[in-house]
Amino acid sequence: MKVIACCISEKKGTVKKEVSEIICKKDFGIVGDAHAGNWHRQISLLAKESVDKIRNKINYDLKPGIFAENILTEGIVLHDLPIGTKLKINSVIMEVTQIGKECHETCEIRKIIGDCIMPKEGIFCKVLTDGTIKKEDEIFLI
Repeated sequence: MKVIACCISEKKGTVKKEVSEIICKKDFGIVGDAHAGNWHRQISLLAKESVDKIRNKINYDLKPGIFAENILTEGIVLHDLPIGTKLKINSVIMEVTQIGKECHETCEIRKIIGDCIMPKEGIFCKVLTDGTIKKEDEIFLI
């Protein structure tokens, strides 16, 4: 289980851009990301395997961040994790707070490709400990 990409955006509801690393702050989320703040959806995660389901249906380059995910993972079925599960990536510990979400009618991603996997298979976490996450980092369930 590992991190495939880290992504951020300055505005909610938009495609995120891949960055070399993300800095996570306890009870806040990712520094520089629009979803940071004191709430239950500080970080979003999506599995590459979920993205591949859409990739196989359409002819579009699905780059990391296209579904507005902060962390793209590989080797873990995220949407099967129970609420309350804790993930550890380096020194960052995060807790799963929500699975899936309601998709907005104005969703940029849905407009671009016609579908969005985040409402069904994305997960959301709150940050419990500070740290930095980058591509290729291992993910542990604790």
